[in-house]
Amino acid sequence: MNINLQTCSTDVKSFIYSIQKEITAIVNNDLLGFYIHGSIAMGGFNPDRSDIDVLAVTKKPIAVKTKRELAKFFLNCSNSPYPVEISFINKEQFNDWQHPCPFDFHFSEFWRDRYENELLRGTYDFINGDSPTDPDLAAHITIINHKGICVAGKPIAEVFPIVPRSDYISSIVCDFQECLICMEKDPIYCTLSMLRVFWYLKEGIISSKEEAGRWGLTTLPKELKSTVNKVMECYTSKKDDHEFENDELFMLRKYVSSNVQNLLS
Repeated sequence: MNINLQTCSTDVKSFIYSIQKEITAIVNNDLLGFYIHGSIAMGGFNPDRSDIDVLAVTKKPIAVKTKRELAKFFLNCSNSPYPVEISFINKEQFNDWQHPCPFDFHFSEFWRDRYENELLRGTYDFINGDSPTDPDLAAHITIINHKGICVAGKPIAEVFPIVPRSDYISSIVCDFQECLICMEKDPIYCTLSMLRVFWYLKEGIISSKEEAGRWGLTTLPKELKSTVNKVMECYTSKKDDHEFENDELFMLRKYVSSNVQNLLS
């Protein structure tokens, strides 16, 4: 195994290996590889806040019956104790790269209610034979190529395509636009995600949220640094006691958004 999880606790490592072992059995040994991206791969994992971010690649498309088994499994294991976000892509979907990239199955806590209701009612609205697309996959695959961890299976370079820079920018800008709308609702995630986009467009650096926050503390104007500092204190600890004024979030959003728009143009 080509794996580097030194920054993770034994509990996190055991959780990751247990997921890999179980889904290998569910897909009937059709797993081509199991890969970690996100904060674990980038070195900014916080067990109290971060997801376990995974891409699983299979040799063949996944049958609907198998997708339902996967949904049951992740409903049980996600948030016990760490939330899981995972997408399954079959190798054929990489033959001719397209953006947004198609996938076979996805699970995250955002999808929990949908899957619980689907399995309870025995319907097929979300778990079916379709191959939907996800613009976020361009960013996930870029990060896997950049700093990803192969937990099991073929090496990263033999499995994943090189994502064109224009597709990566399209992917992260899509998330950036959502953050502009949701900043008051989720100032921690949105601030750090926006700073990641700003830094990449400005200097070409692919970073974790924590790295982007620290960059913001050294780069942004003085009047914005107190807000970023509060965001970082919340993100890197269990603190939830900081209150954010709408005015300070508006100033930060306006500054970052203006700079990003200039860089894009």
